[in-house]
Amino acid sequence: MTNSPLNLLLIFLFISPCFCSSTTPPLNCTETSRLCTSFLAFSPTKNQTLDIILSMFDITSKDITSSSSSNYLFIRKNCSCSATSHNYLTATTYTVRRTGGSVYDIVTDAYGGLAYLSNFTRPARAGAVVSLQLLCGCSSGLWNYLMSYVMKDGDSIELLASRFGVSMDSIESVNGISNPDNVTVGALYYIPLNSVPGTPYRVENRSIIAPAPSPVADAAGVSEEGSKHKSDLKHWWIIGSLCVGLVVVLAVVIAFVFLRSSICFNDGSRNHVKDQEDQHQPFGHKFHILRTSSFWCGSGRLCCKSDDWRRHTIEESSDRNTNIPKVIGTDVFDVEKPVVFSYEEILSCTDVFSESNLLGHGTYGSVYYGLLREQEVAIKRMTATKTKEFIAEIKLLCKVHHTNLVELIGYAASDDELFLIYEYAQKGALASHLHDPQNKGHPTLSWIMRVQIALDTARGLEYIHEHTKPHYVHRDVKTSNILLDGSFKAKISDFGLAKLVGITNDGEVSATRVVGTFGYLAPEYLRDGLATTKSDVYAFGVVLFELISGKEATTRTEAVVKKNSDRRSLASIMLAALKHSPDSMSMSGLKDHIDPNLLDLYPHDCVFKMAALAKQCVEDDPILRPDMKQIVISLSHILLSSVEWEATLAGNSQVFSGLVQGR
Repeated sequence: MTNSPLNLLLIFLFISPCFCSSTTPPLNCTETSRLCTSFLAFSPTKNQTLDIILSMFDITSKDITSSSSSNYLFIRKNCSCSATSHNYLTATTYTVRRTGGSVYDIVTDAYGGLAYLSNFTRPARAGAVVSLQLLCGCSSGLWNYLMSYVMKDGDSIELLASRFGVSMDSIESVNGISNPDNVTVGALYYIPLNSVPGTPYRVENRSIIAPAPSPVADAAGVSEEGSKHKSDLKHWWIIGSLCVGLVVVLAVVIAFVFLRSSICFNDGSRNHVKDQEDQHQPFGHKFHILRTSSFWCGSGRLCCKSDDWRRHTIEESSDRNTNIPKVIGTDVFDVEKPVVFSYEEILSCTDVFSESNLLGHGTYGSVYYGLLREQEVAIKRMTATKTKEFIAEIKLLCKVHHTNLVELIGYAASDDELFLIYEYAQKGALASHLHDPQNKGHPTLSWIMRVQIALDTARGLEYIHEHTKPHYVHRDVKTSNILLDGSFKAKISDFGLAKLVGITNDGEVSATRVVGTFGYLAPEYLRDGLATTKSDVYAFGVVLFELISGKEATTRTEAVVKKNSDRRSLASIMLAALKHSPDSMSMSGLKDHIDPNLLDLYPHDCVFKMAALAKQCVEDDPILRPDMKQIVISLSHILLSSVEWEATLAGNSQVFSGLVQGR
């Protein structure tokens, strides 16, 4: 049997863990639910490019800071207390890049003493994936962070204290050093820090500048690079062939779509449609977008129908007075254009905006229920002075489509009012299900439903933060802007404040005036008016606290005289509670703030983990907050653990029944 580098996947499990350098053991711990932010000082070699480093540590470039005076990179990782070894460790994987030698030696060299794995004797094979852990540490409270540092030749405690701006006593205290002159080269030491080390790393190219290797190292790498060149050449031939095949397939698909469009819109009907469109629309196109009992925003979703259907819709449109705001020009929509409805249709489907159809009040207008062309819709009614927010929502929602973002169907306008038409979320806003739900006619959300809603929301934010071009920040993430459909799937709404994120030398940032809702606003946003994706992360952390506690983002403190009572943020209340809850087994402080409607029907460890995640999201320093991709991963793990807990209830509890009915 032959082993191909592309197909070989060897996962090595821990047998008898020992520190690779065999000089310093990892930090011991007892709080197995403890989670903290840690840093690892890493000095890359010549062949360790940025992409390789990101893979080695399972991070993004945002998790790297660099030293201006040395070759060190500082890697930010979440550190936790292992339940099996009772040591502070963080997990990652390493892909072996050459055949020959031992796995143990290769991994030890690659991580420069930071790795913690079994002493493997079996030989390494290119393409093998090694599961391992890295040595990290959580501070006991005297310092904000601990950084793992492997002592090099010429280093001393005095030098490290000067380099990182800490006292020699603090380094000696953390590491239990009795004689500062007696340190071991190659041993790992922990550096206590009160601030993030280094400066933000700027990705100017995909390579990392490293010290020049010695002639001996160069000679040792000749044979490896030669064999790698042949392998890479073979792979490029395969990739090139696949690319050519893909181009051919795309050409066929494009030709098919073009021919289909030509057949769908014949010359006679095209002229007839154009005459009708020119009467009512400056766009030059009238889109009737069909799907089963619904509409969609987007020219790419136009359906071909028979001439009878086309004539019917044209005649129907000609009888209506469709009003289009003058502020909307042809440059508003880059690709897709929403359906334009007539003002008369909006009046009719909302029963002339009757109170019985009122769903609630949004940031910039009231929202009404309507039955529009046999589809349930939600209609936001705005004054003509809100043109900026009106256009912002249309532009964004016609570009981005995701199952966890509310779908825009179309819009309408009168002389002094603007209307946005969305898909209808049958269960309403999340806020009404969390804050006094019984008086609003809602049953209690079970724990699993809350975790699933959090995960849905995180996926929607991750999409606009990382997967759209350009990226967007929402700027008004809150429970009243998270809607629930008939199956309790969460959808983010109200994009009137959303802004695209500009790329600057300092990263992603959008300069703006401060807008949003008190209680959800990040400190740097309040201070500098700079909205970033980390501003949304802060607001999402507050949402997590609301899901746990059932309380609003701001609560009024009790006072003897009511008029002297003050409002306090939920984040500050929950952070204070977490200080008295060191782990899931000692949740006395946090337990008093868990939603009493849950009736103690929740897994304590999962609640603690979500609270710890929320705590990370509301860190004062934006760089310490996780991004939405990391949050999605964490919530996925919490949901899986919650489902496993749910299974232990054997399907007999109200929680389990609620899960089956609700999702």
